[in-house]
Amino acid sequence: MERTFIMIKPDGVQRNLVGEVIRRFETKGFKLVGLKLLSVSKELAAKHYDVHKERPFFAGLVQFITSSPVVAMVWEGDGVVASARNLIGATNPLTSPPGTIRGDFGVSIGRNLIHGSDAIETAQHEIALWFTPEELVSWEPTITPWVYE
Repeated sequence: MERTFIMIKPDGVQRNLVGEVIRRFETKGFKLVGLKLLSVSKELAAKHYDVHKERPFFAGLVQFITSSPVVAMVWEGDGVVASARNLIGATNPLTSPPGTIRGDFGVSIGRNLIHGSDAIETAQHEIALWFTPEELVSWEPTITPWVYE
């Protein structure tokens, strides 16, 4: 089974959208295997956004992600990386279709509520950055035969 990293950013936490985001992933049929609320250190934020370190908006990303708690999650399921990206919607909420998290709740690109891994390799890297192996739980929901063939 594939895994992906999802983070509800400070604006999503502050706007009380944690339950709604979890509901959408659960309703889709994905399995939650890791979950924690945390205040992000500048060091972790810098590692997470390392790909953007040379970009002019890097400092703003780090400042924002460390401004308030986030909810870090690991979800598991067939095709979960690509499917999660569809659930989340486009980076710019104004171009994200209704029915997506950003399309339904987002207003500005700088406050787009949620992060999701963009590829399997990225997901593996981000999961290892945010979670230890002991923090991830392997379990089998009783609903699995009703979701997967």
